[in-house]
Amino acid sequence: MKRITIIVPVYREGKTLPSLYRRLEQVAAGLPAVHWDYIFVDDGSPDDSMAVLRGLAQKDPKIKIIGFSRNFGKEIALSAGMHAVKRSDAVICIDADLQHPPELIAEMVSAWRQGADIVATIRTSSAKQPLLRRLGSSLFYRLMNKISGVEMVSKTTDFRLYDKKVVEVFEAVTERERLFRGIMDWMGFKTVYIKFRAGVREAGNSSFSYAKLFQLAIQSFTSFSLFPLRMTGYLGVLITVSSGLLLARMLFARFVTDARLFTPLAIVVVINTLLIGIVLMSIGLVALYIGTIHTEVVNRPLYVVRERINFE
Repeated sequence: MKRITIIVPVYREGKTLPSLYRRLEQVAAGLPAVHWDYIFVDDGSPDDSMAVLRGLAQKDPKIKIIGFSRNFGKEIALSAGMHAVKRSDAVICIDADLQHPPELIAEMVSAWRQGADIVATIRTSSAKQPLLRRLGSSLFYRLMNKISGVEMVSKTTDFRLYDKKVVEVFEAVTERERLFRGIMDWMGFKTVYIKFRAGVREAGNSSFSYAKLFQLAIQSFTSFSLFPLRMTGYLGVLITVSSGLLLARMLFARFVTDARLFTPLAIVVVINTLLIGIVLMSIGLVALYIGTIHTEVVNRPLYVVRERINFE
């Protein structure tokens, strides 16, 4: 009998957890040839999520719980769930807000049985998703595909199935500033895509603010591409050549044609402005990479677990 583990990152989802569990159990009942278990990772939720999970775990020993000491972020919560998987033939990651329909799991398992290493889902539309978020998502994937060596399909989600060989490779990943699904795409395993329409959240609001999404996007760019650094070099060359030509034009006017056209002060201001612009942009981009290096070499634990329930 095949064994599949479902990983659910949880943050402020106390109201949706009972419904999610009920629907997951309905799906599991429809696939009796599979042994199912669940790993819920509470990412330092400030609401009653942990209490709800404890109640579910008392009734069902298949439910395992990892409780973080504080909020470490969804990418880390998914990673912790992966690290806790033992002896499973496949893993499915799904959000707790029920915008990922559990009923799609049967189709995902079918695609896996037919030979897919990764079964990813593509959100074709989402009820009440703001226009700005849709535009930002589209721009993110376009940029990532252009500047990185990783092909990332637009509108894919973290609702995915991973074969055990993918999980084993993921165990070797050590980076701390991570985009979970970006790492999975980087591996290059055979991937099948399934489309779905996301429904309305049953309760609460998304914990991903625009600030967090922007931070995740910048983190992804610096993790998967050196293009920003190369761009800085290209921009430096462009500005240096442009400022050189402008300076030559100013000096030519100053000493050959019309000395009144450009004052010495104007020449100095132009030169200083351009050079300062180059320096500031270069320092800013280099600082991003230095910050990432610092995070890696500090070598703190990726996360801190406060509580583990139903683990052997």
